[in-house]
This record gives sequence, C-alpha cells and structure tokens, in this order.
Amino acid sequence: MQNTTIQKEWFSKGEQYAKEINEMVDFGEKNGWGNWEGKEPEDTRSNLAEAVFNLLKTANQNGDTENFRAEFPPAHTPIIPLLENRSQSIEQLHFISGEKMVFMTGTSYEKRQAYLLDHDQVTPLDETIQAIGKSKQNLVFAMATPGKISVHKGWDGELINEFKLEQIKELGITELIPFNDGSKVLLVTSFGIYLISKNEEKLIHPLNEDNEEDWTPDIDMENATLSNDNSYILVGDQSYDHRILDPEGNTLGSIGAQSSYPHFCLFAKDDSQLITNSCHFYNGITIGIHAEQYVGADIEAYTESNDYTIIDEEMRVYAGTATEDHYILGDAYGYIKAFNKEGKQLWRHFLGSTISGMTLSDDGKTLWVAAHSGILHKLKLDQGRRDTHTIGNGNHYEEFRLLIWKDEPQIWKW
Repeated sequence: MQNTTIQKEWFSKGEQYAKEINEMVDFGEKNGWGNWEGKEPEDTRSNLAEAVFNLLKTANQNGDTENFRAEFPPAHTPIIPLLENRSQSIEQLHFISGEKMVFMTGTSYEKRQAYLLDHDQVTPLDETIQAIGKSKQNLVFAMATPGKISVHKGWDGELINEFKLEQIKELGITELIPFNDGSKVLLVTSFGIYLISKNEEKLIHPLNEDNEEDWTPDIDMENATLSNDNSYILVGDQSYDHRILDPEGNTLGSIGAQSSYPHFCLFAKDDSQLITNSCHFYNGITIGIHAEQYVGADIEAYTESNDYTIIDEEMRVYAGTATEDHYILGDAYGYIKAFNKEGKQLWRHFLGSTISGMTLSDDGKTLWVAAHSGILHKLKLDQGRRDTHTIGNGNHYEEFRLLIWKDEPQIWKW
C-alpha cells in the first residue's frame, strides 16, 4: 500500500511539474522572459527520493526495470539530495558501433575508470587507462596509460602507433583526439594543449609570445578540437581567445570571445563552419564562422560584426556534437539543445545537471549524454516521447539512464 501511495504521488506531481515547466519555457522563449507573470513551477518530490531510489534498486535486482520506469518516470530535481556525495563527472564518451560506446568516470585530476557500454551492459575496463579519445574519421582510438599513448585502428584493433610521454607524462588529460591516420594526437590539459607525435611533444597553446621568464602554460577552461578532415586545429581557454591553427600548430586566425571567457569549440560535420562558445557564469554566447574565413580570421572580442553568425545567446556550453546538418550542445543548466548553422533553435531537451559529455551514433539516431550528476542517458532521437514527464520540446525517447555513482556497489538502470 505504501509503495502504491508513493507511486501515485511521484507520477501525478511529476506529470504536473513537467507540464508547468514546459508551458513556462515555451512562453518565455516566444514572448520574452520579462513578460512571464506566473510563478515558477516547483517539483516537490524530494521527500520521496530515497524511497524511490530503494525501489529502483529492488527493480534492478529483480530484472524489472521496464515496469518500474513506467510507474516511476525518471526526474532530476527530486533526486538532487541523493547526489551530494554520490555524483561524479562522466566524460570522454565515444561511439564504437551498433549500440556500443565507451566512457570514463572522473575528471582529469581524479582517479578515473573506463567502461564499455554495450546496449545496457556495462563492463569496467583496465583501471590503468587514464584517457580515451577517438578520431573524427576512420575509427582510430587513442588510449592513455601511465607514460604512453597507444593508437589503434578500430576499437581493440591493430596497434598503429605508440607515443612514449616524457615532460607531460604526469599531466591529467582533459581530452585526447587522435588524427584520422593515427600519426599524431591532440592532447588537452590544464597545463597546456599539445601536439604529440613520434618526434616531439609540441606545446601549441598557450604561447609565451612575450618570452616572459616566469611564464607557465597553466590554463583554465581548456578546450580544443580538430576539424573532421584534420586540416585545422581549434584551441582556446579562459584567458586566451580561440585560435585556428594548421595541423602543425601554426596560427592561421583568431576568434575573440563575445562573452567573458572562451569555453568550447566544435566544427560542423562537413567542416563548412566552426563554432566557438564563450561564457559568463552559467550563461554564454556561441558564434559561428564559415570555412572561407578560417585562414586569416580576425574576429574582435565583444564586437558585433557581420563576420560571424550568432548561433545562441544563452548557453554556457560544456559538450557538443555535430550531425549532418546541425549541432547538439549541452549546457550548464542540464539542457541539450539543437541549432542549425544559421542559429535557429530546433529543439531543447532537459536532462538535469551540467552536461559533461556526449556522443552520437554514426547513423545519427542514438545520442548518449552524460552529466556531472553521475548519470548517463541513452536517447533515441526523433522516436517520439516516452512519457508525459519529459521536459523540453524535442521528440526524443529515453531508452534508459544509468546511475553511475560513487560508493554504490553497482550501476543502477532507470
């Protein structure tokens, strides 16, 4: 009887909250937030969180998660009290094939653990793995272990290169991106961004342009990416504008921040556009420039210009991916949103907690999204909403979410 009461309260309040929050956001986007006169909706189910979590664990142990999910559609806000000592960042998500992908838990300065996810089965990988990266094309994977980076053709495929690390071997790796042919690796750390090859560990960002004696490459909000054809490298961080580089690390152009701090960058799938995000607190601005501007780009900071397209004026972007014709970006508030190259928002979908990583299947139909909450979501895009508790205006079906929490003896499927 107690469980029935909890279920009814969880379901009815959750449905009402989703309806109200969707109505408020729809109104704000269409009419301006200053015109909203209603009260902010509240999700008042946090008192149920511990009981619902215990029921979830029982459902997992009994192999009954499908029925549980129908009765207790997942939500983020009520379980925030459970996250305090359990949450962890999930990063470096990379699609492999079919329903298979790989990811890491922990940030660059923490002890990490790599996992393989195949459908809903999670397998821990070798605990010496410190970072995993994937090329933009050709299915080349890079794996960092103490003192070296191994590059393979395909997941678990032929070893095509190995780089012994010297002066940077102690650095925590924020991101690792192998070139499409495995000849080099772009390595992003909070102590500089490097090009790793057989011959050198070349610091390409930041640069000590004034030859200061006590200068160090110590940076925050470090971010970098490769173009899909590897013709360009894009780098930036909190203190230095985004720069466009050639494959050897030579500067070709610069893109000034339109908000306070350069924070994220990404190329379109066909490299016809690149976007950069700069942030201020939890918000930010994302702009795009076209391929013919890459060489010689000189976008002034904080300056309106016809030289760039405004993609979005709200999000502090933490993660993103490019589809054939648009971008999917994840922000500080726990939203993922899709934008086309002209800056039109196509849809938004709320998951909860700052987005920390995402990867898209090659056919563009399955998106895995991770958050700092320690939750990994698997979404089937444009497959219809699963329930009336979905927050957002996208048409996406959440197949499941995994609670990958610290100090839990296992990963819970919801």
